[in-house]
Amino acid sequence: MPDLPAPQDATEAALFSECWDAVLSYADLCTAGSTAAAQLAREAFAHGIRAVREAEASTVRGTGRRSSRLPRIPLLLAAVRTTAADWEDIGQGHRLDPDLRLWLHSDKAARYTGPPLSRPIALRGLRDLQQADAELLWLAEAESLPLPLVARRLGLDPATAADELAQVRRLFRDRCHRNHLDSPMDAECRSYARLLDAVTRSPAADTPDDLSRHLAVCVQCAEAASCLRLHGGGLPVALTGGIIGWGGLAYLERRRRAAEARLGPGRPDGPGADGAPAGASDRARVVRNRLMVAAVLVSGIALAVSLTQFGGAEKGSAARPDADRRAVADPDPYPPEGPGVAPPASAPGAASTDAHEPSADGRAPGRSATDPDTGPHSDPDPDPEPQGSTSATASPPRTTAPAEPAVCHATYDLGNQWPDGFQATLTVTTAEPLESWRVAFTFRDGQRVTQMWDARASQQGSRVTATPADYNKRVPAGGKLAFGFLASWTGENSPPTDVTLNGRSCASG
Repeated sequence: MPDLPAPQDATEAALFSECWDAVLSYADLCTAGSTAAAQLAREAFAHGIRAVREAEASTVRGTGRRSSRLPRIPLLLAAVRTTAADWEDIGQGHRLDPDLRLWLHSDKAARYTGPPLSRPIALRGLRDLQQADAELLWLAEAESLPLPLVARRLGLDPATAADELAQVRRLFRDRCHRNHLDSPMDAECRSYARLLDAVTRSPAADTPDDLSRHLAVCVQCAEAASCLRLHGGGLPVALTGGIIGWGGLAYLERRRRAAEARLGPGRPDGPGADGAPAGASDRARVVRNRLMVAAVLVSGIALAVSLTQFGGAEKGSAARPDADRRAVADPDPYPPEGPGVAPPASAPGAASTDAHEPSADGRAPGRSATDPDTGPHSDPDPDPEPQGSTSATASPPRTTAPAEPAVCHATYDLGNQWPDGFQATLTVTTAEPLESWRVAFTFRDGQRVTQMWDARASQQGSRVTATPADYNKRVPAGGKLAFGFLASWTGENSPPTDVTLNGRSCASG
């Protein structure tokens, strides 16, 4: 098991307890295995610690103001990206995600190390905020933490936190607008700058056709529009895209699900479908747990537990429900579905399909030859009278066994779509408790899954199979399992069909 970074003092221990999950979550996205993820996170955390200490040392004496730098979590996430780039440079790129390697050699990655005025607008805007304001914006928008919890972590008054967040959002917009005007741009972009500012201020404003066409081809102005438009839910995407670049959407979805797992969806006042904040007792427990982590970190056991929350978990280790990771190194508990491949006879957590299939002799599912309701001579579907019979007695009416209720229900949500790709989420509600699961579905239009979170993906032709991470294997009866993914498409992008859970068909809609 690889070693975790050892905190040197209370400040570093507190930073570790608050940020390690986020760092390891993004490192897991960037790598091709759990061991590589742990090492990348460890190296990035060490680099980030040095950056924090350098910023602390450059505090302006007598004013209490800090030098311009990113908040703690974004700073460490950026360190993951730069450490991954270092791996690529020194010949360790085979340990990285193949798509990340392509991105590191693109013009998109070069922007983060190029001239300051050419760097992403969100990155520059977040740097321009006061440290406390930037922390508030990131924790609430990118980490998906309930506002009362964010307020307590930052020492704010929960009663006024919503107003403060609204004010910080406006400050961020103003900084981004200024940075957009300061960026090098051609005459056409500058001619649209004032109109872009006006259109993005109001949710009711219509975007003129000429501006829409310009935004479709100009990356710089489209990026500015996402930062300036505070309505519509695009701010988290703008933040993560501007700070970490590659994998921003996947990171957002992971952090949202991790927050739901930690705060216990379904508890009283817990975060549910309507986005309500967690109850006060849950929030207090989360805060107490985080305060205790610094003391527990001195124990090697605690460090090992922190690692097993992610892909470095050893076989047989306990899975924690609040972990945010994918078990990239664990063997697939189920073989991929495909033509000629039968589902396992006894998949963990899945009821036998024999209970839902008619028996060889035609009896209803679950009935035996000695069932007291049917008996050996009370077949509900007797053979018809032989042809040519002259019997005047009418044959008994044919009856059909009632259809078995669906054991699962699948909902497909197409979140975002662009000319050659899309983001989607598949949610499955199970009627039975599961100890583990395998969800499979078919794409009809040649779509290819390129990245998946909260599950591991395999694809054979048009058939995609998703299996769980350690932290979301178990699902109670009536509970939901969900995972998101990025995929490519051309021509048509129809929803998936033939969704199955552990080999059994799910109702859709």
